[in-house]
Amino acid sequence: MFEHPSVCLLNDSFPPLIDGVANTVVSYARWLPEQGFDPVVVTPAHPDAQDSRFSYPVIRYPSIDLRNWMGYLAGVPFSPELLRQLQDRKVSVLHTHCPIASTLLARQLRAVLDAPLILTYHTKFDIDIASILRSKALQEGSKRALVENITACDEIWAVSQGAGENLRSIGYQGDYVVMPNGVDMPLGRVSEQQCQAACRGWDLPLGVPVFLFVGRIRWYKGLKIILDALAMLKASGKDFRMVFIGDGTDRAEVERTAQELGLNSVCFFTGAISDRETLRAWYCRSDLFLFPSTFDTNGLVVREAAACSLASVLVAGSCAAEGVTHGRNGFLIEENAPSLFALLKDLTGRREEMRRVGVIAGKELYLSWADAVKLAAQHYEIVIDRYRRGKYPRGRKPMDHVLGHSGELMEDLAKAQDRLREIESHMHSRME
Repeated sequence: MFEHPSVCLLNDSFPPLIDGVANTVVSYARWLPEQGFDPVVVTPAHPDAQDSRFSYPVIRYPSIDLRNWMGYLAGVPFSPELLRQLQDRKVSVLHTHCPIASTLLARQLRAVLDAPLILTYHTKFDIDIASILRSKALQEGSKRALVENITACDEIWAVSQGAGENLRSIGYQGDYVVMPNGVDMPLGRVSEQQCQAACRGWDLPLGVPVFLFVGRIRWYKGLKIILDALAMLKASGKDFRMVFIGDGTDRAEVERTAQELGLNSVCFFTGAISDRETLRAWYCRSDLFLFPSTFDTNGLVVREAAACSLASVLVAGSCAAEGVTHGRNGFLIEENAPSLFALLKDLTGRREEMRRVGVIAGKELYLSWADAVKLAAQHYEIVIDRYRRGKYPRGRKPMDHVLGHSGELMEDLAKAQDRLREIESHMHSRME
């Protein structure tokens, strides 16, 4: 039925939800066939999903809508029906990109499909946990559960050395492999006409420097540093424009802060942009990419900017700054607004310097998804061989039995609810 072995990609976010990890899963699914693997995506149900546009199967499982709280739909990781759907496929690798619900589900699938389980660690989840849970005891308990879930996987990949160090900091003691993510944008700039079309309607005077941020609008992305530095820059008499592309739970507060700082005439919020060519045009229209985040473990947006010969400003020592040399292929600052202000004040009058560094960034930081997935696929073969030779601990963990039984119970309850609806419908029709 299926020509090639399948890789089952699992993640809690997937279009129409857009973030860096969702784009990663889309890119893996796009390029895996080039390496002889058939992708199948497993992700939580979304009311606005339009999965028919993808050339590969997307299987949805039940979810709980938490978008008003966290910006996501939380998958309910107990689905025996999903197990049955995947049994017909020759799944050679289970590859999860979220260490919570998706990995809980993947652990069930592993027991039935008898395939190795890889987890890619993308995000500093200890920061997410701290932002959601105020109690220190709950935070520590959640981190222990997270580490147990991660440790249950057969192999761990980290998107950067910094991501691996974060894993260590939350208590993970096993081995990991650094497997970098790529960029789905081609190397090179778009035409001036494309830039003008994408940015039409925004006040971007020619000759005035344009700074850009792309990502979730959350304070922990270093947005307060950006706003405070821009307020200083404006007070110094420098003219500029700042564009924030993205959405998030802190957006309203960030916009309000920008207005309170007197930046509303030079600071614009476009919302999320899903069209990649439009986003590419914004990168090409800008003079400098501001990304003072110490939260991100890889910073795909930094490589997207580099693809468009746009230099980035990053916090020295951050994960996103790995491979960046100040003044050569990017710019490095301390994690504070005065440091960013001093750099921007210096560079606003030296646009050619920003362009020169951006060109080198494209040569030295860019990694295409085709090359990134080729590297991953080569390692899939190694993982499959190790799994078949018994190099990974076999047998279920105690928690896996609990997950399986919980899934069967939830499915039975769902069937009982469906049966009750049928009875109620039948009685209603008879009464009529």
